[in-house]
Amino acid sequence: MIEISGLTKSHGGRPAIQDVTFSVAPGRVTGFLGPNGAGKSSTLRILLGLDRADAGTALVSGRPYRKLRNPLRTVGSLLEGSGAHRSRTARAHLSWVARSNGIPPSRVNEVLEETGLAGAARKRVGAYSLGMGQRLGIATALLGRPDVLILDEPVNGLDPDGIRWIRHLLRDYAEDGHIVLLSSHLMSEMAETADDLVIISAGRVITTGPLTEVTAGHPSLEEAFFALTSGSRP
Repeated sequence: MIEISGLTKSHGGRPAIQDVTFSVAPGRVTGFLGPNGAGKSSTLRILLGLDRADAGTALVSGRPYRKLRNPLRTVGSLLEGSGAHRSRTARAHLSWVARSNGIPPSRVNEVLEETGLAGAARKRVGAYSLGMGQRLGIATALLGRPDVLILDEPVNGLDPDGIRWIRHLLRDYAEDGHIVLLSSHLMSEMAETADDLVIISAGRVITTGPLTEVTAGHPSLEEAFFALTSGSRP
């Protein structure tokens, strides 16, 4: 389980997140929803060990990310692009990540096929479209067959076929008993994908719960979101 409790972080004296608390259980897709600047990225960076909180804890299976013994086999993540050098090919990038994490080379071919990149595996990443770069980032996240999948804006740059593909991938991954945390500001896509929601606005968690409960009494997730956050947005 992902357990986030009391996370607080300021940048240059300005609060980015305040007392952020929520949990993510296996077997369901949890959507982390909020507008740009709401604090989603700050929360995920702390969860993934890329930043330190001023207060609070962020744990994966009871441990901070930096104390996980096999991080890539425990957590697969996509945050701020694929992370691949533009001069490398997709295959070279994935092969290097696999070797450095003790993952069999055969897994590289599997994720290339799974993400639809097999035909462009020897193409330099610098020539990739935004959507192809997203697919490579997702391939990297899947490489270690992790128990936990954390994706930030994964549909960014994907065409309609790609959006449908990632939607099914996330649903299948959760149904296999894994933990899936999906961060986005796209309410229409979240309504199609998420089982549970964590809504954040102006650095604070506004509400958490099953999608059906969060949207109860509202014609859409968008209407529910604006009703719930009307007092928190500047």
